[in-house]
Amino acid sequence: MQLEVDRLCKIYKGTRGLRATDFTVEKGELIAVVGHNGAGKSTLLKMIAGWLVPDNGRVRVDGIDLGDRRALVRKIGFVPETPNLFDFFSVEYNLVLFGRLFQVASSRIEETLQEFNLLPFRHSKVQTLSKGLKQRVSIARSLLADAPLLLLDEPTSGLDFEMTREIYLSLGKIHASGKTILFTSHRPEEIKSLATRIMVLHQGSLVFDGQPSEYFTSNIHQTLYS
Repeated sequence: MQLEVDRLCKIYKGTRGLRATDFTVEKGELIAVVGHNGAGKSTLLKMIAGWLVPDNGRVRVDGIDLGDRRALVRKIGFVPETPNLFDFFSVEYNLVLFGRLFQVASSRIEETLQEFNLLPFRHSKVQTLSKGLKQRVSIARSLLADAPLLLLDEPTSGLDFEMTREIYLSLGKIHASGKTILFTSHRPEEIKSLATRIMVLHQGSLVFDGQPSEYFTSNIHQTLYS
């Protein structure tokens, strides 16, 4: 077992958020977390990543409790919907700054720039990049420390067809390398083409957890998205 979520809960203003939720994730799964806006998708990912403090519950990654921040950040890479990069610094320097936190070798920076096709943009300031390129930099940065678990919040939101396709290819390669991935999405074609498992959140509760083939023929899918 790689990820264990036990009674995880976060409620905003008495209603919205995530109600007590339990699930486990095995190594190598690629899971789509689906639901309407406000269903609790981003809240779930942010709590797993340690960006939000839960009201209750526990998260363990490879047996390490969420409370052990130093250990946890080496286990999880998180890509928020809006890239949280340093806009006035270059692509390369954004990676270098993050790499210093984890004592990443300079050769790893070079490998990452090449792996994500960022060499032509290494000296470009982040503020000059398209949203798709910023997303690519965010994904690259999240994997610098070689975390085994990657979380992505709406990774293709607002991207055009070509850049969406590039993100799909990147996620496919990352998954094939043995990483475990959880991503939130609103796009049926994205869920069908990428996910090996689907979890549906509705009004803060987990209402479906199963295979894509089961989900698209389920009453849950018909009720929420018909």
